[in-house]
Amino acid sequence: MQAQTATDAQTQFKNWYNDPFFALSSAVSACPVPLGPLMTRAEAEDDAHYRVERGTTCWLAHKCSKPNAYLYDADIAAAVRQQFQGDASLANTSLWITVQRRFVYAEGCAPASFDRAALQRRLEAIPDVEQVFVRVAADPHGALPYKTLPPPN
Repeated sequence: MQAQTATDAQTQFKNWYNDPFFALSSAVSACPVPLGPLMTRAEAEDDAHYRVERGTTCWLAHKCSKPNAYLYDADIAAAVRQQFQGDASLANTSLWITVQRRFVYAEGCAPASFDRAALQRRLEAIPDVEQVFVRVAADPHGALPYKTLPPPN
């Protein structure tokens, strides 16, 4: 039984690094939740060195005033929430935001008529955002442009 518990802990998906991950809108109930920053413990341990390296590269290259790019993420997430709070352009969408080392990922579902380019421009205009990725599906039952949690065993 103890071996099973250890295996479960290794395969449990969790936001090990506390990266900002939140729903920006939730109108499409059938839209699968993105994987976002969730990972297994093994993946987190494997990623640790790369996070340190990628995080400090910004500062070493004199592109950041803070010593680690991940230190910007909470402020960026707060700015995203503030800018889009009650925004009518998000009607009929289910979008989640992940912020990691000044990169903003907008993932979820929106009608084909939704202006993805406008969303990208607005996110790029937020202070300290380095890059934006918009991965939005028009059909929540079709192929998704983002990863989701694997189905339970």
